[in-house]
Amino acid sequence: MEVQGRIKMIGETKTFGNNGFRKRELVVTTEEQYPQHILVEFVQDKCDLLNNYGEGQMVKVSINLRGREWVNPQGETKYFNSVQGWRIENLQQENSTENMPPVPPMEAFEPADNIKEEDHDDLPF
Repeated sequence: MEVQGRIKMIGETKTFGNNGFRKRELVVTTEEQYPQHILVEFVQDKCDLLNNYGEGQMVKVSINLRGREWVNPQGETKYFNSVQGWRIENLQQENSTENMPPVPPMEAFEPADNIKEEDHDDLPF
């Protein structure tokens, strides 16, 4: 599954327990009639995927839904869901004119005075 929208918040990586479990949270705001603020968790080595992203960027996040069961000390069973991210892609198009060489001003081009209509053109179009 995927979630698409604008990054609202990227949290810091947090480490838990003796085994060094890592978790980082991302909030993506969807752009639809009723925008939703979706919390996505990145865990372990996936936390580093967020390093090159910032608030305000348009992204597409690949997610998995996770669910777990927990029994509290009173014996009541509770269920929890989480949205876990495993890939993130930038949706903003790079400005294509940034990578193009600058165009010289019109004055840099000489007019073509020696064109004759009777010269044959072998181009097929």
